[in-house]
Amino acid sequence: MQLTPCKFRKKPVVVEAYQTDVEVIIETLEGPLRAQVGDWIITGVNGEKYPCKPEIFEKTYEIVGN
Repeated sequence: MQLTPCKFRKKPVVVEAYQTDVEVIIETLEGPLRAQVGDWIITGVNGEKYPCKPEIFEKTYEIVGN
């Protein structure tokens, strides 16, 4: 039996992030990842941290306040 796919929109989620000025190793759910200078360090909805390249961050996130 094949199910008919439905369309979904991702819920808006507010995260905290900062742009790092030093190279750093971030402990993520997938294991340690290296963040380069200029990468964004994001804290997710469950407190998890992960790095994000600036060009991806700019396409994905917009500022909502402090």
